[in-house]
Amino acid sequence: MRHLPLFPFSEADPIRHAGPPPKTSEVVIVGGGIIGVTTALFLAQRNIPVTLLEKGRVAAEQSSRNWGWIRKQGRDADELPIVIEASRLWRQLAEECGEDIGLKQTGVTYLASSDKKMAGFEEFMKIAAIHELDTRLLDADETAKLIKGMSRRFKGAMTTPSDMRAEPWLAVPALARLAARKGARIVENCAVRTLEISAGRIKGVWTEAGYIETSSVLVAGGAWSSLLLARHGVSVPQLSVRVTVAATEPLPEIYSGAAADDHIAFRRRQDGGYTLAPGGSNLLYVGPDAFRHATKYLPALMANPFGTRYFPFAPSGYPDSWSTPRDWAPDSRSPFERMRVLNPAAERSGLRSVEHNFKHLFPQFETVRLKAGWGGMIDAMPDVVPVVDHVEAVGGLFVATGMSGHGFGIGPGIGRVVSDMMQGNETGHDLSRFRLSRFHDGSAVRLGPAL
Repeated sequence: MRHLPLFPFSEADPIRHAGPPPKTSEVVIVGGGIIGVTTALFLAQRNIPVTLLEKGRVAAEQSSRNWGWIRKQGRDADELPIVIEASRLWRQLAEECGEDIGLKQTGVTYLASSDKKMAGFEEFMKIAAIHELDTRLLDADETAKLIKGMSRRFKGAMTTPSDMRAEPWLAVPALARLAARKGARIVENCAVRTLEISAGRIKGVWTEAGYIETSSVLVAGGAWSSLLLARHGVSVPQLSVRVTVAATEPLPEIYSGAAADDHIAFRRRQDGGYTLAPGGSNLLYVGPDAFRHATKYLPALMANPFGTRYFPFAPSGYPDSWSTPRDWAPDSRSPFERMRVLNPAAERSGLRSVEHNFKHLFPQFETVRLKAGWGGMIDAMPDVVPVVDHVEAVGGLFVATGMSGHGFGIGPGIGRVVSDMMQGNETGHDLSRFRLSRFHDGSAVRLGPAL
């Protein structure tokens, strides 16, 4: 396989949002991914002074490396109302930002190779009916008609025509520019080292560029969130799993939307190619946090024992590497500065797998050329739904992390919810499913849907 270029974002890229950071800010957001960016956007629209601090570059990690699906289909029942709102907000924000982010309504389809899979789809149909989604089940003939040219005959499928797609590496930076125009202060290459907590409340943050006085902090650092929070005694059982994604050269269109079976996931891209990923395969680096939180992940491991592979240690500097410091001083270099952009390499075997499986499913493509391949670290939770909450022990501290691979599509909805939560407003949704305390109050782990 020929050499593929690196992912387009790196710490070598020019800084688009320069400092210095302000001395004071009503709200400080840690992390420049889709959650942090949209939260900053909605706060700025309310004229709330907000500063977003990103240790590397906006969207350089998982918020630009994901599949680019914006789906209501297959969501956890408690996530669904927020993602329905997010779908509406995506359209609104795409218009407001005035940039082409590749947003298109092209549908999402899940393919079923077994009766068991179809039965799982039928369970989601009950949830879809409550929310009046346009989701429907297809039989074998209808499935073959929807996606033409497939080499195998599926039992059926579940499809939601109103689901959308966008190009994440375009969308999140565009939303950051919109947030900045609305008044949000965004500073790249500025890591938050520690939080300043006094008398059980947030007083400020220590950054590599100095101290910022603030009364409210949102930690939305993706794979890095738990490391920062643990430094302050806040335990979040978040782990990060590595996934491999590839982009093909332009190909004839076989389906304008996104689809997946047990072996391959694919999405039509704006450039005429397809984004490809293995269906349900990921790699977990075993580190201190993996050992500490292992029992909480047992239900997920038992439900899908072959979906995760394990490696005994993460590369140096990764959030759960054995060598990554767990404690550091505000005036010393933090782990966040040591790795500005978490840029895992794509697995060569994973790239070969997606190329082979896509060609096998669509044999009419005599040649499938991959023009890029990359890795990403998904911040995962034991029940496959995020934490969106305030920290009870620390006044003014909020967390939105562990999006478990669902963050891009739901991002604007979570951003709007968190912005209101931080202002003390009604959020409009029942967030009890996403409370941090569910992992510490004896509640049983209730898995989200494995769809």
